[in-house]
Formats: sequence, C-alpha cells, structure tokens
Amino acid sequence: MRKKAAVGSGNQGTIEPHALAIATQQLMLPLLVASDALRKGMFAFVQQMGMLALQELFAAEAAMIAGPKGKRLPARTHHHWGTAKTTLPFAGRHVAGDRPRVRRKGGGEVELASVDELRRADPLSERVAEQIVLGVSTRGYERSLQPLDEEIDTRGASKSAASRALIESTTTKLAAFVERRLDDVELVAMFIDGIEVAKHTVVIALGVTIDGTKVPLGLWCGSTENAVVATALVQSLVERGLRVDDAILFVIDGGKGIRKALRDVFGDRAIVQRCQVHKLRNVKDHLPESRRAYVARQMRDAYKSASASTAKRRLLQLASWLESNGEDSAAASLREGLDETLTVLRLNLPKTLCRTFSTTNAIENMNGTLRRISRNVKRWKGDSMIRRWFALGIAEAQRGFRRVKGHHQIGALIDVMRSKTPTVTTEKRVA
Repeated sequence: MRKKAAVGSGNQGTIEPHALAIATQQLMLPLLVASDALRKGMFAFVQQMGMLALQELFAAEAAMIAGPKGKRLPARTHHHWGTAKTTLPFAGRHVAGDRPRVRRKGGGEVELASVDELRRADPLSERVAEQIVLGVSTRGYERSLQPLDEEIDTRGASKSAASRALIESTTTKLAAFVERRLDDVELVAMFIDGIEVAKHTVVIALGVTIDGTKVPLGLWCGSTENAVVATALVQSLVERGLRVDDAILFVIDGGKGIRKALRDVFGDRAIVQRCQVHKLRNVKDHLPESRRAYVARQMRDAYKSASASTAKRRLLQLASWLESNGEDSAAASLREGLDETLTVLRLNLPKTLCRTFSTTNAIENMNGTLRRISRNVKRWKGDSMIRRWFALGIAEAQRGFRRVKGHHQIGALIDVMRSKTPTVTTEKRVA
C-alpha cells in the first residue's frame, strides 16, 4: 500500500514566504533600534564635544587677556575673576555654559570677543523667522528643532521665547523695509494692490526698475483701500527719495482710492493701467452663471487684439449685447474705466510686455506668499503686528523674485514713458 505525501507542494509554497518575512523582520528590528541609538549617541557626543570646545575657546581667550592662571606676572593688567553662566544661540535655541570672567586691575569686567562673535554668527531671532516662513507655528517651534543631549542646559525654544524672537526679527525687517532710502531706485513701472487681513487693508507697492528687476517699495495699513491710505503710501515713497523724473506706468486693481492718490501725488506723470483680470471678475460678478463663460471669452479675445481701437470696439459691442439682454449692471461695470484697461495696447508695447503689465499678477504672486506665511496667526493684535508680519513675508517673497517677463524689451517701455513725460515751459518776461 502506497503512502500519500504528508505536505503538498502548494501548501509549502504559501508557508515559506510568510515564515521568511517574519524571520527577516525579527532580524531587522534590532538593527533599526541599534541604528537609531547610534545616531542619537553620535549627536549627543558631538554636542558634548562642542560644548567642551567652547569652554576651551573661552579659557584660551581669557588666558590671552589676563595671562595663565596661577602664575605671577608683574606687568599684569587684567586678572581672572571666576566664572559665570552665559547663554549662546545654538541650533535654534539657547544653551547655557560656564565662561571665565576677566577683570581689569583698575575695575570693570572685560567681555570676551568670542562670545559676541558667536551670538552674531547664529542669531536666534533669524532662526525663528526662518522656521515661521516655512510654516512652523511658534507653538510647534521647539518640536521642529534637532533634539539636544539632556545634560545640556537649554532654553529659548518655548512658545513665548519663540514669539519674542519673532517680534525682534520682524521689527528689524519692518524698520529696514519702510525706512530704506529709494534715491538709487530707477523706476519705469509700479504695481499697487491691497490685501485684506483682520479687518484691515494693507496697500503694497512693488516697483519695476529699468532693467526689469522687481523691488518692493513700501506698505501702508488702514481700514479700507481708500484714497487716504493710498495717498499716504505714495507720499511716503516720495519722502524716502523716490525719483519721478519721467512718467511711470502704474498697474492697479481698479480701486478708485488708488487712482485718486496717483492723480493727486504724481499728476500727469502717472500712466495708469487697470488690471484686466480684475475687470473681468467684476463684470462676471454681475452675471448669472449661464452667461459668465461666454462673456469672459469675449473679453479675453478683445484684450488680445492687435490695437487698442479694435479692443475698445469689441468691448463696446459686448456692452451693447449685455444691455440688449437685460444685463445693465454688467454692461455698466464693463464700460467703467474701460479705456484704462487698454493702456498697454495704446502704448504699442511688445506683446510680452503687454501681458506682463496688463494685470497685477506680479504683485498677486507676492500677496500669495503673504497669505501663506500669515495663515498660522490665530489672533492679530493691531496694525503694528500686521505690518511686522507683512515685512517678514515680503522679505521671503523677494528671495524668489525674478525679473519681469519681457525684461529684455524693457527699453521700449522706457522710451514710451519718456515720450509721455509732460514738459514744463516758462514764459519769458519782456523787459
């Protein structure tokens, strides 16, 4: 009688991979645990060696000033005076360690130059600001840092400490931004737009120089985007030395307050282009959903016309069509400020420059950075806090700036602005 096989080949094929996976897991787990322990041990070793190196550095500097400890020196001008705790910025926080004290024979302690140098080399406030712009909140700041050895005395990473460091950094950035002189800035165009936050409106100016470089110029905070706030902004730019020798192309979102401010401050030298995207949105807001796509397509095609006269004729035809279909409010919105939406076409600029300066997209990109950085703020404390955060956001946005599209053709815009500059004539008196 023949015996049957004890285990079929199919069962054996399903059991072995499972057993192999379990065995591999049991072998790898100790290796992973050991690797993590080794990494932490190496970090702790490096940190401890770093603290010892600092103490050696301080001791050597003290010996250079006061001479070796325990030796009599007749010409000694300084002497050792014990030790004291000192805090230094390290890895985004403060660490405390002992430093030797040195005192003059005539009285008065001497500060060690290495201590000041280390504080300047790793400013805590800058580290906090860098983490904030990357999306870390002050509450989560400590968790974002590399952990230090428990034997090292650390401080300065709590929520309150991070907030104080952030205030220090943003205050410095705001002062540098709003007080910077503008005498050396040669502008050919300027974008002005407002952004709302915490029931305030911040009006921001972004300049374009004669080589196509984008330069943040200033900001002003108020309750609304009205003429008073906009006028205060542009007047502050003039007071800081902004030169307006020739006409300047101003690209705005269409706000009447900004338009009035430009007329009051710059007069005939302000050549205004109203954002075509904002105009399109305003018209669409007056329309039912069924007609928005058609009207938007007609407006985009008109703005792409070869000349301003053709574009104006097509837009007026669209306005008449809207009126004939009972959309009077949309037609009125389209007609309002229509000529200023076609300024770049009337200037006969190259096609790329027309696209660049027909909308406020350049400054809208910066506004997107401002919204991203400030989204972690849960409670705003007045306009001073808003201005500080916006200065931080503008500094971050500026790091990614590129020259405007069509900058190699910017000479055409410069020539047009010079030809638009009004001339001042004086009458000669007859003797």
